[in-house]
Formats: sequence, structure tokens, C-alpha cells
Amino acid sequence: VDVLICGAGIAGISAAYHLSLRRPSLRILLIDRGAPLSLTSDKSTEAYRNWWPGPDDAMVRLMNRSIDLMEELARASGNAFRMNRRGYLYVTADPARAEVLIRAAEQAAEYGAGPVRRHVGSSAALYLPSPPEGWEGLPDGVDVFQDPAEIRRRFPYLSERAVAVLHVRRCGWLSAYGLGMLLFEQARARGVAFQPAQLIGVDVRGGRVQAARLAFPGGEVQVTVGALVNAAGPFFHEVARMIGVELPVFCELHRKVMFRDTQRVVPRDAPLVIWTDPQRLPWSEEERALLEEMGRGELLETLPGGAHLRPEGGPESPYVLMLWPYAARPVEPRFPLPEDPLFPEVALRGLTTMIPGLAVYWGAMPRPAVDGGYYVRTPENRPLIGPLPVEGAYAIGALSGFGVMAAMAAGELLAAHVLGEPLPAYAPAFAPDRYERPEYVARLRDWGETWQL
Repeated sequence: VDVLICGAGIAGISAAYHLSLRRPSLRILLIDRGAPLSLTSDKSTEAYRNWWPGPDDAMVRLMNRSIDLMEELARASGNAFRMNRRGYLYVTADPARAEVLIRAAEQAAEYGAGPVRRHVGSSAALYLPSPPEGWEGLPDGVDVFQDPAEIRRRFPYLSERAVAVLHVRRCGWLSAYGLGMLLFEQARARGVAFQPAQLIGVDVRGGRVQAARLAFPGGEVQVTVGALVNAAGPFFHEVARMIGVELPVFCELHRKVMFRDTQRVVPRDAPLVIWTDPQRLPWSEEERALLEEMGRGELLETLPGGAHLRPEGGPESPYVLMLWPYAARPVEPRFPLPEDPLFPEVALRGLTTMIPGLAVYWGAMPRPAVDGGYYVRTPENRPLIGPLPVEGAYAIGALSGFGVMAAMAAGELLAAHVLGEPLPAYAPAFAPDRYERPEYVARLRDWGETWQL
């Protein structure tokens, strides 16, 4: 084959889509241990955003390009993957944190994420709320509210403690499975082959990838390859080692909870809502003693910000998704995911700080469904997209919690590298060889907040 893509998650499928779009004559083989999109891509929050403060504009440019491509595909397909633009709502009860958020918004605006609009007094009438569906004709940038009365009026479900709300606008969510299968079907129509198989070895000779060994249920086969693309998600590091490359990546386990909001506490047209402040959970004395006995004393300490939720489904759906990466740390990926029976209750209590009405479910939550997956991260939380030190080997990975939103632009960038096409200005920021640049490594010491959920 001309190109072997290892991993049929959203990143690998996007790579196959863009390669086949530009060069339909390529013999492309896409492999995965399981069905396409079945490991982590279909278990994401399915959200997207172009709000990426940071040391430079690379992430904003990458995400703007990716969202442009998703919108083009949505128009062409009649919005087959149900893309909306409800936005992200960042909420804080800390005046100092509010100023940090506003400075971050101003920085993102400089990078191209859209203007910052402060709504004070009569200017609040100019605010355009996001509709539940669609994305056309809506503003980008950020709407900032710091007037308590206006916050209560616009977002009555939020805690009265909230002193600032930032509605980031070029954000929303979609069906990740719908998007991925649309790309998969179009790639297949252009001749991309898919085969359930596991990569078990790579033949590297003369500093170049020559062949790959694949395991099937019925045996093994060796395939001569022109290029090998590592899109292996949680197994990204494992595949890199097969070609003798060490990459600075690690995995974090992230879970999410879906439950029936039978009391309709969360409005069905709400954005994705995020509590940015660290907090201590209000356990009773009996609960505190039980947590100590269970060896879960960390839940009694101050937990980080980032608890977030969003409605799931249409106006008649009762479901809400809850997420809170309060215990994120490097781990080895394991499947099936290790269980944490306390996670639903902890996430619920953390989100009650922001949405007090959720307290009705304390100790009485309708039976939740818990799933999740692994974020594969680099130290500075930016992806690896481009050629690896071994000729013919390429990476599209370390997409952390932004794989769905970045997939379209990441696949396009990967295809440009493989085909030797001109690269966008942001390409060096994601190239694997960036760690060989002394000035880049020096910057990592002062990288700062990544705003990753």
C-alpha cells in the first residue's frame, strides 16, 4: 500500500479522508483493532471551540481552520452531524479569576478568535443569544457579563455567587460519530480500504519504513508500505516505539456521566457550562468519615476548577452530560476502563456549586451511564502532526481532549506533509521535531494555562 494508517479513530479517518481527497489514486489502508470510531472518538464530549489563549496563535488558527472545514461539510451534507453554535459559558465567583478570564479572552481575540464584547448597562441589549440548533449568522468572539442582575436575567439557573460569565461564541457541539462516519464513508467511496487488524511490528531498514506486520484473527501478514501514519490514539506511544521513536506523550483517563435530568434543572437550550473555580465539596461529617475509610481522602481536599456539563439530545431529551477532570494524572491506558463508583456523585456535587438546582439529585441521581477514554497529551498540550525521525513515518496524535474539534484541520495538515504540499503557517507549532529546537524547549518552562478541560 502507499499509505498505511494505524488507528481508525477520528484522527486516522480524517487523515484517510484528506489523503484520498487530494490523491484519489493512492492505495490507502486504514486499520484498527476494533470497529471505526469505537475506542474513544465516540465517547467524547463532542464539543468544539476556537477559544485557545496561549503563548501564540497556532491553536486558534488550527481550530479556526478545522471549524471552517466542519462548517463546509455541514453545509454540503445538510448538517448530517448536527453541528450547533451554542457556545461555551465560563463562570466564576472569583473577581480575580474574572479578570484572568477576560485577559485570556483579549489574548485569544488578538489571535483571531473574535472580539471581546463587554455588556454593561444598555449594551446588554445588543447580546444575541445562541439558538439551540445551527451555526449560521452568529457572532464569534466572547460576550462578557459582570453585572449580577444581568447574569441572573440571562442565566437564571446559575449560582448567585457568579460574578462573571463569559459566553465564548464560535463553540458548540456535534455528533462525533456522525462526523466520523461521514468522513469514513466518503473516504471509502474514493477507494480507501479498511481492515480490522493490529499492527504488531514495523520493518525499518536504512533509516526508512519498509513494511508493517499485521495480525488478523486468522493469522499474520506483512505489507509493504510507502508511508506509515501513527494515528493510534491511546496506543500512540506503543506504535512509535515499533519504529524506534520515543515521543514525549502520556495518557490521562477522563470520564463522563450521562443521567436523566428528570426535574429539568438544566435548560435544554443551555450552552456547555463550565465552573472555572477550584472548590471543596460540602460533604457531611458522616460522608467525610466514610471517604477517609475508603482511602479517598483526596476528595476532601480542594479540587481543581473545570467541572462542566451540557444538555444532550433535542428539546424533548432529558439527558445531561457531566464532566470534571479533578483527578487527571498520567496513567497507563487500560481497557475496559477502570471503574470509579464515586465519580458520578463527585461530578454532580461539583457542578451543584455552579447550578444549585442540581442538589435535588444528591444521593438520588437517576441511574447514570459512565464512559470515557484517554487523553493523549504532550507536555504543552499541543498535538503531534507531521513527519517522524524515521523516513516514511508520520504522526497525527496527542490530540488530548480536542481530537474531534481539531480532526478536520489535523487530517488536512497530515495529508500536506505526506504529499509534500505547501504547509500552513501554523504547521511548525505541531511538528514532532519542535522539541529539537532549543528556543521552543526553553519556552515550555513559561507555557502557562492551556485552558484544557
